[in-house]
Amino acid sequence: MQFLVLGSAAGGGFPQWNCNCGNCQRARAGDPAATPRTQSSLAVSADGEHWFLLNASPDLREQIACNRPLHPRRGKRHSPIQGAVLTNADVDHVGGLLTLRESQPLNIYATRRVQGVLRDNSLFNILNPEFVERIGLPIEEPVELRHTDGAPSGLVVTAFPVPGKVALYLEDATAGENFGTVAEDTVGLRISSGDRVAYYLPGCAALPASLQARIAGAELVFFDGTTWTDDEMLTTGVGHKTGQRMGHMSMSGAEGSLQAFAGIPVGRRVFIHINNTNPVLLDDSPQRREAEQAGWEIGYDGMEIML
Repeated sequence: MQFLVLGSAAGGGFPQWNCNCGNCQRARAGDPAATPRTQSSLAVSADGEHWFLLNASPDLREQIACNRPLHPRRGKRHSPIQGAVLTNADVDHVGGLLTLRESQPLNIYATRRVQGVLRDNSLFNILNPEFVERIGLPIEEPVELRHTDGAPSGLVVTAFPVPGKVALYLEDATAGENFGTVAEDTVGLRISSGDRVAYYLPGCAALPASLQARIAGAELVFFDGTTWTDDEMLTTGVGHKTGQRMGHMSMSGAEGSLQAFAGIPVGRRVFIHINNTNPVLLDDSPQRREAEQAGWEIGYDGMEIML
């Protein structure tokens, strides 16, 4: 399997268009220790020729342009992108679908809940059903991804629920606990090809024992790196929500992912979906050193990993 990190930042990217925090100031100034990043998305392939998006970032057009394996190769209209697999309905994970509207064959895989969100929003009808097939992604059932001509891709994906939250624009304060969130609102993905296994969890609010056991022994885990501390948005003065309120687990602290992963045997662990306020985005920060000393890699746009 080959993975491409198309975008490693959280919603808004880095620097975020309207943010003037210290991190974003350094990125805009061209500081080499503050490398800009686009919004979170990956691509995966079993053969290096046919690719599947893991979430579709609003920055997708730019990401395709920056990654040669995703460029058209033959004829007047072509794309090696065979489909997109969605882990939730957050804008930073579905907005890029609108970029793929040019009557190009495509398969969209998502849970019943997320497919319902797309179906109920007429804007996504621009994805012509004559070309775009919407395929259900049942919980805890392996699904082999298929090329647009129906051929098997060699990639098998299993979706499983993870602690999280319904997309911000779908929150309903009257719907009960956690704004009406259900299990299919946020999923992680087990991705396999032959005997090679990786996990993709760009949004995750906690790492209970059952989830720790699931990912133990994996060769590669891409994990939610949104904030360094839970109150980061407040302390930097750019927002009023905690990481937990947004459905994300912080990296540091007794309840953070560095501590939670300390006893889990995992080959490579890579943080993605990193918020613009997170100090690990800065190559010269003590937080970056702490994360790397704990065995983590900080994802970056253009990062390639082969399993």
